[in-house]
Amino acid sequence: MATIKIKQVRSRIKCPNNQKRTLDALGLRRMNRVVEHESTPSILGMIEKVKHLVSVEY
Repeated sequence: MATIKIKQVRSRIKCPNNQKRTLDALGLRRMNRVVEHESTPSILGMIEKVKHLVSVEY
């Protein structure tokens, strides 16, 4: 599988708790933090849930 880079570009303030939990599960706890994950269906589903808060580089 290919790896993807995920960067948090918008604040999590005033987001619903399920989106905050999704960011935590992805490893994004601060602004401008970049993490790498395998491109699996579960990770892509998590990205889809918070796509307005992150940017993704394939």
